[in-house]
Amino acid sequence: MTSFLFDLAFWLAAPFWLLMIFAPRWPWTLRVAASPLTVLPILAVYLALAIPVFPELWAAVSRPSLEGFRDLTAHADGAGAVWAQVIAWDLLLGQWMFLESRRLGLSPLLMGPLLLLTILLSPVGLLLFLAVRATAARTAARPGATDRPSPARST
Repeated sequence: MTSFLFDLAFWLAAPFWLLMIFAPRWPWTLRVAASPLTVLPILAVYLALAIPVFPELWAAVSRPSLEGFRDLTAHADGAGAVWAQVIAWDLLLGQWMFLESRRLGLSPLLMGPLLLLTILLSPVGLLLFLAVRATAARTAARPGATDRPSPARST
């Protein structure tokens, strides 16, 4: 059952990632990405995996140590719970990046690879996005820069 829930956490997030990457201009994509409720099914998976190992989970978070984390992830349910948590947070992060990219008018051709990188290596994807975001903000703040309407408001 743990293996099924481990896989399910990813598959519950995949449709939202696919929308943001392959249908970024579809009006429903913006509505879906604007909702934090997308992570609720993934959090249900998290709870199903976390409850059986709650004593180990509590020990790992209340007294953080490498050994405590190692003990938690030595349990299949513990590793699965951490995975589900990562999937949920990565999805929220990806949704924020998507919404910011729309607000800034960034190209979906730029954001697609950044979102894919965020699925695979979220810290790297986030760092690159923050650099792109800072560059876009500086460019928009330059004297003579034209204000472009936000695509998020035009839908």
